[in-house]
Amino acid sequence: MAGDTDPFDNLGELPKIVAVSLQPTGHLHNYLAGDLQPRRGDRVVVDSEVGVRLASVEIEPHEPNATLDLSALRPVLRIADQTDLAAEAETLELEAAARRLCLHRIQERGLAMKLVNVTYSNDGRKALVYFIAENRLDLRELLRDLANSLRVRIDVKQIGAREETKVTGGVGPCGRELCCSSWLRDFEAVTVKMAREQGLALNPSRLAGMCGRLKCCLRYEYATYVELKRDLPRVGRQVFCVKGDGKVVRHNILKQTVLIQRAEDGGIVEATLEDLVDQRPH
Repeated sequence: MAGDTDPFDNLGELPKIVAVSLQPTGHLHNYLAGDLQPRRGDRVVVDSEVGVRLASVEIEPHEPNATLDLSALRPVLRIADQTDLAAEAETLELEAAARRLCLHRIQERGLAMKLVNVTYSNDGRKALVYFIAENRLDLRELLRDLANSLRVRIDVKQIGAREETKVTGGVGPCGRELCCSSWLRDFEAVTVKMAREQGLALNPSRLAGMCGRLKCCLRYEYATYVELKRDLPRVGRQVFCVKGDGKVVRHNILKQTVLIQRAEDGGIVEATLEDLVDQRPH
């Protein structure tokens, strides 16, 4: 029957989605674009976990991936107008006042927590408090106090050190604005193995970022080092070389050379891959 036709049977008829961020360099969230055609950088009104908020369009309307569950997405409510922008300006003032009050109440109670940020919904009816704490805390009394003082619904969200640094921002040891606060949207796992693969000294003070965790930039060249290292004989392997046979003691990955301790005299020589002799039978 015609009335039973699934509107999603034809891939060309799939509704388009748009990716937005709720804060600068924030996570990307997918929303249904509907009939709207916002451009990158446009401000739109969306329904977020905090409530109705303004967001910036990062990826213009496009067809979704076939694996994306469209039923879980909310629609973009509208493109923001002057009234919405004015409401956002008022919301920013409310957030600043709420942060001051939260800090005062936390200090009064001597709570072992660090306030990171407070965000309001655009209608000013709901606030979300972001904080960091080492241990589990009972915040019920604090929440009742804040709700009574601010006359809004209060929710709290505990975040990690990386998220805190992303919000507060700063300048890294490279002299540039932190990646997480300038362009990096999502955090991926960073491990000590990545530093080892790149031949970096395992010095915590050199490997830690402003957040106190391993620097995100350790990931950037990791895959390249793994690929370059693939052709080099492992450290400790006995090799045959035109400069003298011996044991590989170190890699120079970018130069694609190895340092060999010669068996005959213990001397150290640097050899390229072309200097190594294949002793396998032909």
